[in-house]
Amino acid sequence: MKKIALALLVFCLACKFKAKEAPVSVELINNGQSVKFTGLDPGISGEIGRDSVPDIWQSLLPVYRLPADTDLKDFQQPQPGRYKLLDKAVVFTPDTPFVKGRAYYIRYYHFDEGKSVWDIVKNKRQMGSQPFTDLSF
Repeated sequence: MKKIALALLVFCLACKFKAKEAPVSVELINNGQSVKFTGLDPGISGEIGRDSVPDIWQSLLPVYRLPADTDLKDFQQPQPGRYKLLDKAVVFTPDTPFVKGRAYYIRYYHFDEGKSVWDIVKNKRQMGSQPFTDLSF
């Protein structure tokens, strides 16, 4: 009886914890001409990749130049460029090349458990109200 109770307890505890999401990472590729984002939810990136709206990636994963005065960080315009979905990664190539020695960052928006990027669209939430992390490169 104790073995069955112990097995049931272990089974219940194992089901309670979900796998931790892979962290989102950023790396420069093509000799610093492009930046690659990995660790995004493959379901969301696949759906957005099939979307016909041309600037959808720029609104979800904007790339910015870091200003000298970091207090002005929230007022920067996103870098224009092309986003391309490759396997499980998104590659951004700016219209004008990245300047060596300048700092850039990507604003990665977090989504609550059970929610997705589509909740922003459905509920017409402002992007600034969504929690985010700035990833520098």
